[in-house]
Amino acid sequence: MESASIAVGHDHDAHEHHGPPPANQSSRVEAQQLGMYLFIISEVMLFGAFFTAYFFIRVVNNADWPAEGTELPKLVAGINTAVLISSSFTMHWALLGAQRENRFAMRAGLFSTLLLGITFLTVQINEYVHIGFSPHDHAQGTIFYGLTGLHGAHVFVGLTLLSFATIRAFRGHFTPKQHRGVEVPGIYWHFVDIMWIVVYSTVYII
Repeated sequence: MESASIAVGHDHDAHEHHGPPPANQSSRVEAQQLGMYLFIISEVMLFGAFFTAYFFIRVVNNADWPAEGTELPKLVAGINTAVLISSSFTMHWALLGAQRENRFAMRAGLFSTLLLGITFLTVQINEYVHIGFSPHDHAQGTIFYGLTGLHGAHVFVGLTLLSFATIRAFRGHFTPKQHRGVEVPGIYWHFVDIMWIVVYSTVYII
């Protein structure tokens, strides 16, 4: 009788559970990180489409780059590249500060990264104003504005994420165990920096 009542009790408990079972996390990568990695993979494919058009013009059509009568500001873009690369170091500084509970390093790193990113975007917009050609002037102009503009849009998204992270950092939201709000935007920002190195080397230098 006792065993029967225990069995009935177990059956009753089993029927009491409603909804799906708890999620089984089979990956060592946390959901936020994995989501950002998958998003970055999709963005690499998007940039790949623009680079395909770029190489089609230069290699298949054997067209001049840049278009005849135009010139790209390599020096200004090079300085701007150094600005963006330096922001990766300040971003890493911010993450280390969050992991080691160094709030000054975390806040200073995030704020510095934000300022450097704004500087980069401002210089790029100023470059558009003074470059001397527009996207509809020729195919080269379309690809130039397409690639650099696409990257600029990603910088803007990164600055938005960094703004939220910086505000939260100054409000004391992050701890050594809870710092995904710094780490995930940092992953995206490093991707933005690496992608610009590819864009700069390909469009301005080669």
